[in-house]
Amino acid sequence: MTSRLFGAALVLGLLSAIGPFAIDMYLPALPSIQRSLHTDVDAAQMSLMAFFAAIAAGQVIYGPVSDMLGRKPPIYFGLCLFALASIGCALAPDIHTLIAARFVQGLGACAGMVIPRAIVRDLHTGVEAAKLMALLMLVFSVSPILAPLTGSLVVRLSDWRGIFWIVTGAALLGLLLAAFVLQETRTKAKRVESSLRSALAAYRTLLKDPEFLGLVFVCAFGVSSFFIYLANSSFVLIGHYGLTPTQYGLAFSVNAVSFIGAAQFTGRLGGRFGLRRVVRTAVAGYMATMLLLLALTAAGLDRLGLLMALLFVGYGFLGLVTPTTAVLALDRHGPIAGTASALMGTLQFVTGAGLIAVVGRFLDGTALPMVGGIAGCAVVAFLLARLTLRRDGEPTVGGVVAEQA
Repeated sequence: MTSRLFGAALVLGLLSAIGPFAIDMYLPALPSIQRSLHTDVDAAQMSLMAFFAAIAAGQVIYGPVSDMLGRKPPIYFGLCLFALASIGCALAPDIHTLIAARFVQGLGACAGMVIPRAIVRDLHTGVEAAKLMALLMLVFSVSPILAPLTGSLVVRLSDWRGIFWIVTGAALLGLLLAAFVLQETRTKAKRVESSLRSALAAYRTLLKDPEFLGLVFVCAFGVSSFFIYLANSSFVLIGHYGLTPTQYGLAFSVNAVSFIGAAQFTGRLGGRFGLRRVVRTAVAGYMATMLLLLALTAAGLDRLGLLMALLFVGYGFLGLVTPTTAVLALDRHGPIAGTASALMGTLQFVTGAGLIAVVGRFLDGTALPMVGGIAGCAVVAFLLARLTLRRDGEPTVGGVVAEQA
């Protein structure tokens, strides 16, 4: 059973990692892109936000389409679009062209980010789904661990354009995996039940489900705190603390190891204590750690070692929250798993893009605005978890906790 789970996780994780690879590998290059294209920090960050915005918009389409046509055809389309847009990014003569190409690239990346979650739900539920999701994240970790290091190496050996030629190759590898290794999990009988009308009805059902929305936004604010780190960490760690791009890549990888390593315990902890209790405890630990970091930073303890140590602890807690909330949110919506996964991803990325923009208004060259944004997200995630996961038993229905026997 474990080997079968890992085999599925290997393929799904690599497909899921292609889009984030285009984010994480890109981060060390942001300062050099700013200089090369003669633009400012806001415009350079806009190329990242365009990618986020496209992912948020595109997932709404890919999810229902995967319910209607099967899981594999949208993956083929998305990866082809991603590869073409990556070539456009590599050839971009100015920041405006790069932003436009990054938006199209994000539309292509949606497929690999939304559909694997639906495939997990097609195959498993409950603790088994949590185990598969955690294994998927283990494979997925190749992006946040290796991508910044690879990106910094590419910038040193050539320039930032080389990054996009590499992600083009990653998309072609994904196409081969999807064509020859990935199995279709959406049967023809189930596809017959799906249509545009049923997709709209499914969205209405999901938007009326407070349990689903609560879990999605717990995850969304947790993920958004990491997005804030993604968008600002290269400027803070390289510009403020003076790290080289290679040192930045190593520092970024340390936090990714914490996040991914902790995620591997979700299945074991969920089986022992229940997935809902795991989320409540982990999100409380995350909030406490981030508030401590904010208090120390605001008090003048602006130390790189302190920042990295507390982020390492905090992202360990977050690693328990993210896969578990995703499993819980999809658990009751198997027949519309693609649509549910799409809405989840869209709300996460809309939230993340909005919060990146808000925090960007307060940037002053120090770590404080970034840390404040992360801590604020942690507090909101904690409050939402308290409202949504009030007990360990049945989920809330219409805002009322079901009675336990």
